[in-house]
Amino acid sequence: MTQAIAVDSPATARHRPDRPPMLAVGVMIWLGSEVMFFSGLFAAFFTIRAHATVWPPPGTKLDTIQAGVFTFILLSSSFTMQKAVFDQEKGKRRSAKLWLLITLVMGSAFVGNQFFEWITLSHIPATDPTVTAYGSLFYIMTGLHGLHVFLGLVAMVFLFGRLKGPKGDPGETAVFQAVSYYWHFVDIVWIGLFSCLFLLK
Repeated sequence: MTQAIAVDSPATARHRPDRPPMLAVGVMIWLGSEVMFFSGLFAAFFTIRAHATVWPPPGTKLDTIQAGVFTFILLSSSFTMQKAVFDQEKGKRRSAKLWLLITLVMGSAFVGNQFFEWITLSHIPATDPTVTAYGSLFYIMTGLHGLHVFLGLVAMVFLFGRLKGPKGDPGETAVFQAVSYYWHFVDIVWIGLFSCLFLLK
C-alpha cells in the first residue's frame, strides 16, 4: 500500500516557522506599551470631558460623514494588509506587492484626509488647539495616531525592498507579520478615537 504525501509547490509553499519569530514577539510586547500610552490619552479625554459643562464646545463643526468614509478606508486596509501577508507566506510575491501597494495607498489617503482636517479645523475657534481643551485633545490624539499611521506607511515602503528578489529570505515572513500586527493595532486604536472625537456628544 502506498501513501500519497502532499507537497506544496514552490509557488504556493508557505514559510512555517517552528516557533513564533522573536521579532513578532518583540513587536507584540512593544504594542502592549503602546496600548498603555493610548489608554492614558483616553483617560485624559474622559476626565476633561467629565468636567466640561458642554461637550463638544459650541461651534464645533466636524464632518462625521467624511471622517466615517476614511475610517472605513483605514479599517479596510487591515484586510488588504493581511492578504499581502498571506500571499507573501505562500510565495506569491507579485500578488503580495499588489496588496501591499493597495494598503499603502489607502493608508496615505487616510493621512491626507487627516491633514486636511487639521488645517480646516484650526481656523474654527471651537477646535483651535490654542483656545479649547477639546481642540487640544483633538489635535494631540489624532496627531499622535497620524504619526503612528505614517510610521506604518514607512515600514511598508521597506517591505517593498524585501520583495525585490525572486525569493524571500528566512526573516522576511517575520518582518511582514510584525508590520501587519502594528498596522492592525493602529486601525483598532482609530476605532476608539473616532468614536470619542466624532460620535460621543
